[in-house]
Amino acid sequence: MARRTPRSNPVYALAFGAHPDDVELACAATMLKLRREGKSVAICDLTEGEMGTRGSREIRRKEAHEAAKILGLAERLNLNLGDTTFQLDAETRDKVISVIRYFKPVVVFATQPEERHPDHMRASRLVAEACFYAGLRKVQTQWNGASQEAHRPKHLLYYIQDRFANPDVILDVSDTFEESRKAILAYKSQFYDPNSKEPETFISRKEFLEGLDAKARVFGEMIGVKYGEGFLIHRHLGIGTFSDVFR
Repeated sequence: MARRTPRSNPVYALAFGAHPDDVELACAATMLKLRREGKSVAICDLTEGEMGTRGSREIRRKEAHEAAKILGLAERLNLNLGDTTFQLDAETRDKVISVIRYFKPVVVFATQPEERHPDHMRASRLVAEACFYAGLRKVQTQWNGASQEAHRPKHLLYYIQDRFANPDVILDVSDTFEESRKAILAYKSQFYDPNSKEPETFISRKEFLEGLDAKARVFGEMIGVKYGEGFLIHRHLGIGTFSDVFR
């Protein structure tokens, strides 16, 4: 990870993905909607997806950069923890804590705990633990040699990726869904391409992209709109102003 100076402005939302494209697949429309609301958003990829069947480390770096431009991210980091090999240990957790303290987000997005890919499940627990421990003053971390202040995000939302789940919250993304597809298709090496000579994978099938659209329509139908993105929240959600939620 390249050396960076501490951020002068925190971001509103920080999304973690085990691999480049994970965030785009599950909540790109949400990230775009937050940007339209004037909120700053960032992504941290835990690995470079270098063990994937298709593409290469260099190709996926370029694709992630292109997707970041489409989403209008304030910043995108990659911790390069090791695709398929990163561990749930204190050293790895401290690296994630450092990222959380660097961005100081109000909201963190992470993969839901039960998923198809083992990396996704480990990433979910890793981020959840890091969000909690990031708020403990005696857990010490540094960024570019400088000590960091404790910071615990107020909200941790789990996005729904491969394994279907009934969401606790559904966001109406009808106005940003089509644009969000551009961020997904920035990963040309990973998704359906009839001209590709690389081996077919679970996510490179044409039906996979069609399934993403279908899921967004199902979530949208659940709240009476065209497209929706769903999230799980493993806590009680407090309401400060009743009419802001029940409009």
